[in-house]
Amino acid sequence: MSSAGQAPLDFGDVMLRRSWDGVQAYCQAKLAQIMLTIDLAQALAGSGVTVNALHPASYMPTKIVTHLFTPQSTIAEGAGNVERLVVDDEFETTTGNYYNRSQLAKPLSQALNPAARAELRRISEELTAVPFPSDVTRSLRGTR
Repeated sequence: MSSAGQAPLDFGDVMLRRSWDGVQAYCQAKLAQIMLTIDLAQALAGSGVTVNALHPASYMPTKIVTHLFTPQSTIAEGAGNVERLVVDDEFETTTGNYYNRSQLAKPLSQALNPAARAELRRISEELTAVPFPSDVTRSLRGTR
């Protein structure tokens, strides 16, 4: 799950230590999810596994939303968009894309920049001590 709320990552202060802002952190995290989805789709190419990023709906009436915002979409709309990516034959081979609700959409340009995605992977591996799932992708390719 991603979001239409996206913000470019500042690789000089990716943890927002100089100027913490919760909304900025959320929007950067959602862009990072899209960036890693694109890379994971490339790593899984030929494995039969597809991955896509999705903004399912805007401000569905969940607990957190109803405390902060006025709901704009229904849970049924969001669930329907998720279900579509999971069960629709169209997505059996569609991978590495970002969808805003039911429409193919372009994420912020930073997500499409291979150098920015490589830097995000490097920082993610450094912060988590977990390598990009190359062992998983090798295993998946070997079983197909």
